[in-house]
Amino acid sequence: MSSEIAVLTPADTEKMEQTEAANTKKRPREGKKKKKEGRKVAKKMSWTNKQRALVFAARGITFHARHLMNDLRVLMPHSKTDSKLERKEGLFAINEVCEMKNCNMTMFFEMRKKLDLYMWLSMVPNGPSARFLVQNVHTMDELRLTGNHLRGSRPLVTFDKTFDEQPHLSLLKEMLKQMFGTPNVHPKSKPFFDHIIGFTNFDGRIWFRNFQISDEEKGGLVEVGPRFCLWPIKIFSGSFSGEVIYENPDYKSPNQYRNEMKMEAANRYKLKAQKTAAKLAQEREIVPKEDELDQIFHTITQDELAG
Repeated sequence: MSSEIAVLTPADTEKMEQTEAANTKKRPREGKKKKKEGRKVAKKMSWTNKQRALVFAARGITFHARHLMNDLRVLMPHSKTDSKLERKEGLFAINEVCEMKNCNMTMFFEMRKKLDLYMWLSMVPNGPSARFLVQNVHTMDELRLTGNHLRGSRPLVTFDKTFDEQPHLSLLKEMLKQMFGTPNVHPKSKPFFDHIIGFTNFDGRIWFRNFQISDEEKGGLVEVGPRFCLWPIKIFSGSFSGEVIYENPDYKSPNQYRNEMKMEAANRYKLKAQKTAAKLAQEREIVPKEDELDQIFHTITQDELAG
């Protein structure tokens, strides 16, 4: 028998290698496809509202104001911090600090005479910005209330109906809502609501309260703290600059209030001194009348007899 030997050319070897490579490619399994088609894949929520707030203060604030600032930072997981601003630097430098920190709004605290605490709220870099006098400050450590909520949870920010009645209050409502409202799906936040931040307009001031939702069915609330009230002073069109678009006509500076209290105390002292002097002068003018019966029991002395 005669045997024939087949001789392969280089072109034939290339074709064989291509066919082997095509056969060895991994193909998707039919079972996995069926499973993925039958199962509903949940959509991953994206972090779209990337609001960041810079919360810091100027140098010279007291420990009480610093504790209030730290309490507000705890309530705002989307906030960032920075070192204290030097007094020689102007307020317009805060815009540069916000730009470096990648923040689009800021809450800035400053103190005057170690007595008066002021708060700035500003939307960086185009504004608007508002200045408040902070009064009736009570921190969480000071109050020691029974309420408690999870750190980093999202709040329900509520306002009373008077905020929709006046234009400047509507503007402040929007600024406070953006400042204290935690963005959805924020990396440092929890995906549920367990406390309420309430703003109430009363007596020309904005009162701040923080409550824990203790009972969702019955609507039970327990106060957590802190407590303070904001007295609006001015609203500017820009960020720490621009035209004054609102000025509170009822605002009275703390210096003016203290001067009025001193003048009132001085007036009270003057009135008291005048009453005392008038009483003494009246007593001097009164001359007692002689009574005829005073001489009945008068004993005659030897000098009177001799005279």
